[in-house]
Amino acid sequence: MFNKIFPKIHVEGYKFLVIAGIITIVLYIFSDFLGLIGFVITIWVYYFFRDPERVIIEDNNYLVSPADGEVIKVEEVDGPKELSLENKKFKKISIFMNVFDCHVNRTPCSGKIEEILYKPGKFFNASLDKASEDNERNYYKIKDFHNNDIIVVQIAGLIARRIVCESTKDQDLNQGDRIGMIRFGSRADVYYENYEPLVKVGQKAISGETLLAKK
Repeated sequence: MFNKIFPKIHVEGYKFLVIAGIITIVLYIFSDFLGLIGFVITIWVYYFFRDPERVIIEDNNYLVSPADGEVIKVEEVDGPKELSLENKKFKKISIFMNVFDCHVNRTPCSGKIEEILYKPGKFFNASLDKASEDNERNYYKIKDFHNNDIIVVQIAGLIARRIVCESTKDQDLNQGDRIGMIRFGSRADVYYENYEPLVKVGQKAISGETLLAKK
């Protein structure tokens, strides 16, 4: 129960928590009301950077969600041109993370990271279609145990200003391992082949636990 009320936080959150705490103290010096606002913001910063443990299915016949949030796209598309996969068809699931969702991202499958590619960009609303091509983003190309290409794309949103990558090329991953996070509102796209989708638009997804697709 204690861990649910006070979950551990991602290492990226500590400096923001300290900054928010200091600002709150300064605001209290000038006004109790402003101090209360600062306290509420500090609590929000704490919960934004929460990094709870998740129960992973550990089954290579499924893909799990890389992010907490709302499923906003389930479609068939060309692969990312940034990875020279534009001539290959993939199914894609997009998950929008609002500022109240947990922003730690996880791998949908076990496998090896074959490529990581960071692309700087703009900061449109992450729910818009053009965010996949115009916004700051980070690509992970993963080869799963069935020799399929699984692509995870972290996409910065309207408020987000930094994508945090915690993985390296040639790294071996277990399903549900943490691969990074995005600060303050964003989106995750999953491109996959040879799996059938299990989710629909409007559904809420939980990182590492929600089953996105089945072999």
